[in-house]
Amino acid sequence: MSPLSPQLSDMLLPLWLSLKLAAITTLCLLLFATPLAYWLAKPSSSNLIARIKIMLIGIIAMPLVLPPTVLGFYLLLLLSPNFALGKWLMAHDIGALAFTFKGLVVGSIIYSLPFYMQPVYAQFLRIPKSVSDMALLLEPSRLRRFTAVSLPQAKTGIILGSLISFAHTIGEFGVALMIGGSIAGETKVISIAIYEQVEALNYDMAHTMSLLLVLLGIILVGLIASINRQVNEGSLTTTNHSPPKPKR
Repeated sequence: MSPLSPQLSDMLLPLWLSLKLAAITTLCLLLFATPLAYWLAKPSSSNLIARIKIMLIGIIAMPLVLPPTVLGFYLLLLLSPNFALGKWLMAHDIGALAFTFKGLVVGSIIYSLPFYMQPVYAQFLRIPKSVSDMALLLEPSRLRRFTAVSLPQAKTGIILGSLISFAHTIGEFGVALMIGGSIAGETKVISIAIYEQVEALNYDMAHTMSLLLVLLGIILVGLIASINRQVNEGSLTTTNHSPPKPKR
């Protein structure tokens, strides 16, 4: 075995784990946060529902103002076997989520949720009221209105939200350290690996890992900037406002 193999493994395994975590987190956000953003953006006929939506928006935005270590600390307590949720998980043979990859996914979803929600929510708000009213008249199914009208109109926000949340998850450190620790092959993502290399005064490896993240960040920022430019030029804007055809 080459003497460089252990070092290469120490570098590539955390990178692969970070990419895997970011992909799963982004997929989960696509599946459940997109309908949530759609519901939050819809006008509410009831004042109570409108107030509930405002409260939810505020709760979702909390990771933007809370230090990641604070969020990770409370998630660690919540998921540990000594607290209600952790006890419930243990009682139903699901197992403790603290210091596991599954727990890391849960923490990443909560931490990246506002970064995904903001562009998607804003895009749903931009859907013209005339389009929503016409779709309501011609399509009785709520699911069909969501999939055939609202989702295509919000595709730019969904793409941007996915890229931003993916990039944000790649670089997260505080939440990952608190809830996942540093278990090789399980929870040691690349940000934690870089921190450990710096602690060990192994600056060459830390430089190499950091450079990989810088290059990946440049690619993701370039994609985001490209989409924003196309939006400004009008090529990805929701210009197709035609409602669904009525069923015969």
